[in-house]
Amino acid sequence: MMKKFLYVGSMLVLLLVIRPASANVSLLIFGDSLSAGYGISQADTWVAEIERRWQQDYPEYSIINASISGDTTQGGLRRLAEVVERHQPDAVFIELGGNDGLRGFQIDSIRSNLSEMIHYLQNRDIHVALSQIEIPPNMGPRYTDQFRSLFANIAEQHNVELVPFFMLDIATDPGLMQSDGIHPNLQAQEAIADIMEPQLRAIAEQAASE
Repeated sequence: MMKKFLYVGSMLVLLLVIRPASANVSLLIFGDSLSAGYGISQADTWVAEIERRWQQDYPEYSIINASISGDTTQGGLRRLAEVVERHQPDAVFIELGGNDGLRGFQIDSIRSNLSEMIHYLQNRDIHVALSQIEIPPNMGPRYTDQFRSLFANIAEQHNVELVPFFMLDIATDPGLMQSDGIHPNLQAQEAIADIMEPQLRAIAEQAASE
C-alpha cells in the first residue's frame, strides 16, 4: 500500500493507493561475490537461476543483480543511491558484510554502514530485507560472536526481515565449493536458488502488499 498526499483547497488529504498483488514488483540483490557469482558466468549464478524460474512461474516478479565481488558495506553505502536511482526497485535484499568481517573491520563501522543503507531505503518506501552473514573464526571468538549478533540486532532495530545465511549448508560440502573454500562453485548455484527462491518470493510478495 502506497501513501500519497493531495491538497484539496486548504486541506491536506492522505490517499492510500492499494497496488494489486498481480502488479510487477522488482527485487534488487545488493551483495558481494557470493551473489555476484565470483569465478563463474553471470548467467550461471543463483540469482540468474531464480530469474529464469520467475519468468516462467511468477512473471509478476523480477529480480535484479547489483552485486559486486569484493564489495564491503562501505562500498555498498557509496554506490547505493546510484543503483537505486538506476533500477527503481520495490524491494532490496542486502547481502553485505562478509568482506568486512574477513578483513576484521570495526563492528561499529559495519553497523553504521548497514544502518545507513537501510535508513536510505526505508525513507524511499523501499522494502528491505537483510541477510545474516557468517565468517570463519579466524578473527577470534570475541570478534566472531560480535559479528554474528550484529545482523540480528540491526534487523530488530530497523524492523526488517533477517534472512538466514544461505551458505551455511553449502560451505560444509566440499563438492559445492571452489578451491578457495570461500566461494560456491557452479554446482552450488541451483542449490542456493532452491534455498533462496521461496524466501525472496515472500519478500517480493510483501513489497507488493505495501
